[in-house]
Amino acid sequence: MGDRFSPRPAQEAILAYRGGTMGVSAVPGSGKTWTLSRLAADLIRNGCLEDDQEVLVVTLVNSAVQNFSLRISQFLESFGLVPSLGYRVRTLHGLAHDIVKERPELAGIDNGFQIIDEREATRIREDAVLSWLNKTPNILDGYLISDLPEYRLSALRQKQIPDLLNQIALQFIRTAKNIRLSPSEIENRIPQSTSSYPLVRFGLAVYQEYQRNLAYRGAVDFDDLIIKAYQILTLDQTLLRRLQHHWPYILEDESQDSSLLQQEILSLLADHADAKNWVRVGDPNQAIYESFTTADPQLLNEFMSKADLSHRLPNSGRSTEDIIKLANFLVSWCIKEHPNPNVRDALFPNYIQPTPPDDSQPNPDSRSGQIHLYEKPLDPQEESLLIARSVANWLKVHPDSTAAILAPRNERGKRIASLLRDDFGLEPVELLSSTLSTRKTIGSLVKILSCLINPASPKKLSAAFLVYHREKRSDPDQWEKIGELANLIASLKHPETFLSPNPGSDWLDTLPGLTQSDQNFLIDFKTSMGAWQEAVQLPIDQLILTISSEIFSDASELSLAHKIAAHEKQLSSNHPEWDLPPLLEELRSLARNESRFYAGADGQHFNPDDHKGKVVITTAHKAKGLEWDRVYLISANNYNFPSGADDDSYIPEKWFVRDNLNLPAETLAILKSLSDPQRPLPEEGIASLNAREEYIRERLRLFYVSITRAKKELIITWNTGRNGKLRPSQAFMALSEQVNHTKEL
Repeated sequence: MGDRFSPRPAQEAILAYRGGTMGVSAVPGSGKTWTLSRLAADLIRNGCLEDDQEVLVVTLVNSAVQNFSLRISQFLESFGLVPSLGYRVRTLHGLAHDIVKERPELAGIDNGFQIIDEREATRIREDAVLSWLNKTPNILDGYLISDLPEYRLSALRQKQIPDLLNQIALQFIRTAKNIRLSPSEIENRIPQSTSSYPLVRFGLAVYQEYQRNLAYRGAVDFDDLIIKAYQILTLDQTLLRRLQHHWPYILEDESQDSSLLQQEILSLLADHADAKNWVRVGDPNQAIYESFTTADPQLLNEFMSKADLSHRLPNSGRSTEDIIKLANFLVSWCIKEHPNPNVRDALFPNYIQPTPPDDSQPNPDSRSGQIHLYEKPLDPQEESLLIARSVANWLKVHPDSTAAILAPRNERGKRIASLLRDDFGLEPVELLSSTLSTRKTIGSLVKILSCLINPASPKKLSAAFLVYHREKRSDPDQWEKIGELANLIASLKHPETFLSPNPGSDWLDTLPGLTQSDQNFLIDFKTSMGAWQEAVQLPIDQLILTISSEIFSDASELSLAHKIAAHEKQLSSNHPEWDLPPLLEELRSLARNESRFYAGADGQHFNPDDHKGKVVITTAHKAKGLEWDRVYLISANNYNFPSGADDDSYIPEKWFVRDNLNLPAETLAILKSLSDPQRPLPEEGIASLNAREEYIRERLRLFYVSITRAKKELIITWNTGRNGKLRPSQAFMALSEQVNHTKEL
């Protein structure tokens, strides 16, 4: 929506707000960012603030911070006001950081505290889990299915059991912090019997070690920031009153993704003596992060039921009316007809309405054939091939349009991306955990550093040679020659005769028929290797930048190299005992995509319109907030979108755990019972059943979010899975009865 957009009647009602609590339920594409930004600017323009006050806007992610700041400043400038005054936009974690910096001593930390990132937090937690496993390798034996062969059990202990324990530890620590339980409080509440609550005792041990490690570093994690901000606000009433005065209005975006503790912080800040001016905007039907965070969409529903004012933003100009009808049908079907009555509350009757007549952002025209639900059974490879062929053909006809493929997981998305490149000559845009270009850039550095650590390896030396001359790939003749020379290097028995030969033993002198160009390729590489070997003594970030300056020329690669160098510098600072091999292993992890390293992690907003004529490959979770002309939702089977049928499978339930137990859920249920003496100890299995139903609810909301990403065209497919036994999801089958679909795409 541009700045000349005329507010719709529903938006006008919200813009009339001048105080009190207000809940706003906003459907996808309803212009909530525009509305909140305009409301902030109106409060400033209409004299609702004193000179030393600001409107506080709180949102979910950094890119939204930039978007809100830009829009508010544009509105203020159009009003003839100073565009940078009268408001502050923060993420919840950014706000918590501001508060903690005010009085860190009240939170038990010093002024120089550091915030560890997710990767470092994961490393600390995984080290604690590994330490526990080394002492108690049979911790999960009582939860495993019976009669597992020893070879299967041995394989599980190598990978899947540690992964499951890491998942339990992560959720245990996050939940304990959200309900404000310290390790000592948990320890005091666990019954003394040594055999009771083995997974809670495990979670506690990891939590204790994790917090000791943070304290040793003088560091906090992102969850600690929230806890400590709340702690400071409750201990320092003078600071609280000052902040309450400074921010007399709080406007909160994406409120369905707030946790209990986050809500309590904003409630404290909004709790003025004379009024509570707090506006919360969100959509319970887009609450899709519960499995990954401590978010609780029910909190927003409760707020809306008690707020002084309650409004809806029902109009959306994003999609055609046929796509809107399909999304609304999913909501209605879920509420009235879902085969599992217990999950019929997954979606709220927050139906989308098209834009009013003469709206400045009208809905795209509906045309026959814009929605396809492909019912034919396909195996995963057939589905990928069908989708790749379809999007390739569509983009040829629509080079100025946008398209996206929503994959169930990052790995599936990467496989489709490779298929598009290799078989269809299309270069997709990857909005996954990392992009292909990021992985290639990191991989190039890994190969050079591996060679520097072990230059006596002909294989690694050959790989480094190929990386060094990587830009020759654009010339097929030169690249063929580079490959031949790399093979010669790989056949070397004594690499030192090439890199640092003694007089009379230079390997280059033994190669007949080398052209001057061939010699130059080899000598240039040899010279650089010598310089890099000397640079090995430099700090890791300087070494990476030294190498990067020679092997990269593209601006985006050089920019990424600087981020990688900063990342490795931070690791080296956190682990002064590390030398080059463990730092290299961290880079290998990034190159293998085992941990996230997104080149755009500085908060830049992804804009689909910047990629017209290309297909974006992402997951449905990462697609939230985005929109494309044509959207493909794939793998809509009863594994990715279960409904509660007997043959459904659930990703959180591991095949090797008995009785279909969801061990993270079972552990958290006991932890929560410890937080409330009145809460009875849950019977084993009940938490797993509850978690299964909550998972079904979240996947229904994810289906809804996926549909509402499409502006003009929507294609939904399903596959039978690797074993050929999966079937279309209940939601898919219900939707397929509502649309006229074609058999071929």
